[in-house]
Amino acid sequence: MSVVIPSLFIIIVTVAAAKGVNVFSAFTGGIGEAVKFTLSLLPLLAAVFMMCNLIESSGISSALAECLKPVTGALGVPEELSKLMLIKPFSGSGSLTLLTDILERYGADSYVSRCACTIYASSETVFYVFALYFAGADKRGRALPLIIVLCSTFLSTILSCLMCRLL
Repeated sequence: MSVVIPSLFIIIVTVAAAKGVNVFSAFTGGIGEAVKFTLSLLPLLAAVFMMCNLIESSGISSALAECLKPVTGALGVPEELSKLMLIKPFSGSGSLTLLTDILERYGADSYVSRCACTIYASSETVFYVFALYFAGADKRGRALPLIIVLCSTFLSTILSCLMCRLL
């Protein structure tokens, strides 16, 4: 990679200069657009972070985790992982903290810990990524992708615990 990236940069600049493109102007124009895009992300990211803190500090996540325990247990997901399932779509650092607690409590080789690790690794912080991807997009049509991603996250949780049980 130490040769590929500089070579690619040289090729792009050379081709652009050969076509008569003002490379410096195009580069600075791109930076200007990136700054505008970054600034448009700030309100969305602030909303996601505030929502995460509100759900955790209000006790909603603990109450939901208690309600989900029978359902997740019936689907083969250890009841101890209900809170991890709820926090992971919202917060990567919060779910990492829960994962660490689970590993310390049950040990790294336990079934619960293996399931927790696969849940952590097989899903994404949905709302954070959703805010990033759809920041510059049209405001219509966001519900369906969100529903699909949340359903696939739930399915990956169930399947990852099934794989841990089989292996």
